[in-house]
Amino acid sequence: MAKFEPFEKHAQKYDEWFNKNKHFYESELQAIKELLPKSKNGIEIGVGSGRFAAPLGIKLGVDPSRKMGEIAQMRGIKFVEGIAESLPFEDSQFDFVLMVTTICFLDDVEAAFNEVSRVLKSGGSLIIGFIDAESPMGKLYEKHRNESTFYKDATFYSVKEVISYMKKAQFKDFSFRQTLFKSGEELKDIEPVKKGFGEGSFVVVRGVK
Repeated sequence: MAKFEPFEKHAQKYDEWFNKNKHFYESELQAIKELLPKSKNGIEIGVGSGRFAAPLGIKLGVDPSRKMGEIAQMRGIKFVEGIAESLPFEDSQFDFVLMVTTICFLDDVEAAFNEVSRVLKSGGSLIIGFIDAESPMGKLYEKHRNESTFYKDATFYSVKEVISYMKKAQFKDFSFRQTLFKSGEELKDIEPVKKGFGEGSFVVVRGVK
């Protein structure tokens, strides 16, 4: 529960990060777009301030932080207060579920992924965007976690760990995209998106139920 408190207290600061780091943000957005299904029947879990849901055309989002949800609503997102481990939705309801930099804040990844599987229709997709723990940026975040307002209590995962959790929840047919190949100071423009993983610090994984 404590993991979302910084977002509740510093919602505006979090949202402003995207304005100050547009190259990071736009690069991540492009990588997600490549694996996002065309269906409009999707939801973002950990929607935050709606920075990803809004430009991606996702109209429904869940987050434990009400303050973040208020900003998401201003971006046209229907906000539902809730947690990933206990989703307030019926079975087999969505064509896809998106999580962006959410997995590192989950209390129970296995429970959350099982919940995602429950609310997805057969053949539905789970798309996860995250900083790879084994990447240069992942190692930097880990090293300086205590200096961060938002990442002090985060748990960073490698791509293999994320895939392992997804397989436990019966996801298969994995696809991968990666971006952010340069470090923060070197990043002067939007980065390219490549298939696979192991080079870029930001990875998107899609698995099918």
